[in-house]
Amino acid sequence: MRQLKVLVSGASIAGPALALWLARYGAAVTVVERWPELRTGGQLVDLRGVAREVIRRMGVEADIRAASEDNFGLSFVDGRGRSKGKVRADQFGGDGPVAEIEILRGSLSRVLHEGSRDHVDYRFGDRITSVRDEGAKVRVEFETGPAESFDVVVGADGLHSELREMLFGPEARYVRHIGAYVSFWTARNHLDLKDWTVVYSEPDRSIGMRSILGSTKVMAFLTFRGEAPSYDWRDTDAQKRIAKARAYGMGWEAAALLAQIDTAPDFYFDTCSQVNLPAWSAGRVGLVGDAAYCASPLSGHGATIAMVGAYVLAGELARTPDDITGAFARYEAGLRPWVEWIQRSAPGQGKVMTPRTRHGIALRNGVTRLAGHLPRKDLLLRNTVRMSNSMVLDDYSRYAVAAVRP
Repeated sequence: MRQLKVLVSGASIAGPALALWLARYGAAVTVVERWPELRTGGQLVDLRGVAREVIRRMGVEADIRAASEDNFGLSFVDGRGRSKGKVRADQFGGDGPVAEIEILRGSLSRVLHEGSRDHVDYRFGDRITSVRDEGAKVRVEFETGPAESFDVVVGADGLHSELREMLFGPEARYVRHIGAYVSFWTARNHLDLKDWTVVYSEPDRSIGMRSILGSTKVMAFLTFRGEAPSYDWRDTDAQKRIAKARAYGMGWEAAALLAQIDTAPDFYFDTCSQVNLPAWSAGRVGLVGDAAYCASPLSGHGATIAMVGAYVLAGELARTPDDITGAFARYEAGLRPWVEWIQRSAPGQGKVMTPRTRHGIALRNGVTRLAGHLPRKDLLLRNTVRMSNSMVLDDYSRYAVAAVRP
């Protein structure tokens, strides 16, 4: 592979994953991240289906599994904490409601960063302010560093991607709200949960907790239905007020969890939205992960498609380093049908997590309660399991540089 000079914007999941693969294929990679350091903590993400094969090929499977959070199952409970239905993690081959690999976003970022940092130039505390595709190169200006030229520039900067806005215009054109909100924050494990998740629902809203960090803490989470947002997504104080207001008066352990929002070190809140772009690239500049095709947290596949997308994009760039637009085109053509399938599934997943009515809650709990007694449990989630595993991966190993192998 001709040594491409590649700039990646974003050091969460898709960015470091792409950087690791590109470095293995011999590219000179720079990752720029606006935060001053690698962010730790954050919500739990799942690695499902074909993403497990990606991390195996990447050589980081053992590290990711060691950093993941054990979770043996999930219970839906009533206001008195009584189980009304539960499902175990081992019932659906690791791709059911409880995934085989669940890991804190920050822990996954750390593993990917540690696997790539010896071969990648990470620049924290800076951001891209402009890009200009000059045909043979892309001229990039930064907020603090000097301007540089690159062969390829890739945005991996999330749902609210600044690079995407530079390429395609305001996010309102391409980010579609799908009727729900989600929030996460670390809280005390006052119920002494052991590697387990508990969810309590009322019409149009659900709250729960999932043990993390060796069951010493929990990741509290809140989902609720709502119209398109009218707040500034950068205003954390406003987000906290909205979360507390929408969950006000809920039963079960809601009050105890909500009381910890203001002191939580890692409060997260956002819409459940999807990115629908007519193209994932323009010339020598492209997008990967949530920046290109966010499926929303309701899909349960955000980290999965980010990891797979990074693998495919890096491989296609390695295949034809002298034809960047062709590489971007093959990456999109190969990945888009699978991504769109996952995006179509997300609203249905939201109905399961946050039913609209008490009847819907009772129905969900009843189906969950029966699941463990059915002779063919896989029939319940056959479509979801197929979706997680249906993407066929090409083998790009012939492009690897031996010195960069793990």
